[in-house]
Amino acid sequence: MQPIINYNPDVLTCLANLSNDEVFTPPSVVQQMLDQLPVELWSDKNATFLDPVSKTGVFLREIGLRLNKGLEKQIPDTQERINHIYKNQLFGIAITELTSLLSRRSVYCSKTADGEYSVCTDFDNEQGNIRFDRIEHTWNSGRCKYCGASEAEYKRDDDLETHAYEFIHTEDPAAIFNHMKFDVIIGNPPYQLNDGGGTGSSAIPVYDKFVLQAKKLNPTYLSMIIPSRWFTGGRALDGFRDEMLNDKRISVIHDYLDASDCFPGVEIKGGVCYFLWDKNDSTDTCKIYTHTKEFISESVRPLLESGAETFIRYNDSISILRKVQMFKADLFSNIVSSNDPFGFDVRVEGSYKRAEVSYKNKPFNDSVELYFNGWKNQGLKYVKKSDVTKNHDWINKFKVLVPKAWGSGNANKDWLDPFVVGPGTCCTETYLVVGPFKSKKQAEFAISYIKTKFFHLLVSQVKITQNSMKKVYSFVPMQDFSEEWNDKKLYEKYKLAKDEIAFIESLIRPMN
Repeated sequence: MQPIINYNPDVLTCLANLSNDEVFTPPSVVQQMLDQLPVELWSDKNATFLDPVSKTGVFLREIGLRLNKGLEKQIPDTQERINHIYKNQLFGIAITELTSLLSRRSVYCSKTADGEYSVCTDFDNEQGNIRFDRIEHTWNSGRCKYCGASEAEYKRDDDLETHAYEFIHTEDPAAIFNHMKFDVIIGNPPYQLNDGGGTGSSAIPVYDKFVLQAKKLNPTYLSMIIPSRWFTGGRALDGFRDEMLNDKRISVIHDYLDASDCFPGVEIKGGVCYFLWDKNDSTDTCKIYTHTKEFISESVRPLLESGAETFIRYNDSISILRKVQMFKADLFSNIVSSNDPFGFDVRVEGSYKRAEVSYKNKPFNDSVELYFNGWKNQGLKYVKKSDVTKNHDWINKFKVLVPKAWGSGNANKDWLDPFVVGPGTCCTETYLVVGPFKSKKQAEFAISYIKTKFFHLLVSQVKITQNSMKKVYSFVPMQDFSEEWNDKKLYEKYKLAKDEIAFIESLIRPMN
């Protein structure tokens, strides 16, 4: 008979997430983030810590445990030590009323800081140092001036949560705690707000606003876990990307290609990362850790490589990229169109809703074939040549169409499936145009290049979500499309070493 083992799990590992926007941080990830900080902090009775986005209180709880152990010699009496830590060193701002109760229960062992069972006996109010104030959005032309939330979507009755997070809905975040100086700011902010645009819902990022607001407080250390989408910018993130990649105080980044490695059961396109911002670090390099299920890659390098505008995600691809750049070739992105190559992405006036394209099911005089999302099942449609409002001269040329959105941003799974279209064709905003080309053979040779692992590796340096605009091809060099291309030929051309080839072959999935 097997012995009975008392198993007492950490309740914070068992909580279901509220949504993909507000993800609870597992204690194991919190421990990893705290391990980045100098060990001497845990024996400093004057060090102060702030979680400005407290959800479960797990960051403050784990910090309290470390301080409790580290201050044993300086403050021998247990109750005196606990009172000092929780009253003078740990501070939090909850993101909702529910999470404020949960956070206090985790940190103080009581949903009220001054309750009978609170581990700290010095508080004389229910909130303690974990505060929550209901904040309203400040509307300006239908948008919140602080977070960009839609008034139509987030103007709520008093009994509903506003999602107007206190930390970012103020010009002076230092005033929240009477201009207290914090040594460490750490947490896991909300990631986005549904925008509710058009017939579906889109989302605006908000995590960047928490990071920038925390920097205003000028802590000694700042660490947050956020989506990795900022590496390449995107919707409302280009300015944040530039700010982060040019900030020499970012000393460590841990990048997880698959977010479920940090948050089991949660899908976050492009993965997640956590970073350490060190006020006293002014070096030009950063420690980069790339985490996959198979390995952890480590490198010390600049956040911005020479000639790059975005962060190069894979450490092992740096040497490959440098070899490619030595050729000083034109870029493949120069022959990739911008969004909506033929001008069909028209909105109904005063709305996000797209105006429907006027088409017919059969060809007619002076008509043009239209490729659109669903044409394989529904058959091609036909539009007037005069309805094409952009790149009219491309209509009667050979070109390659590639989806504007494909895959998920995971290089192990994604594969681009282009196809050639001939003269007399156009497409909706579903596709981008590569070309145009003088002949069908040239277009086919371009596709032979697109279908190589080499091509996909270089695309994956920028493409970390489903969205695949022109800029994701900005590291791909141009080739001569009077000849066919394959990986062997490209590996030889760029003189790739065996380990570099092995990296590409292991990272990029085979073409079916």
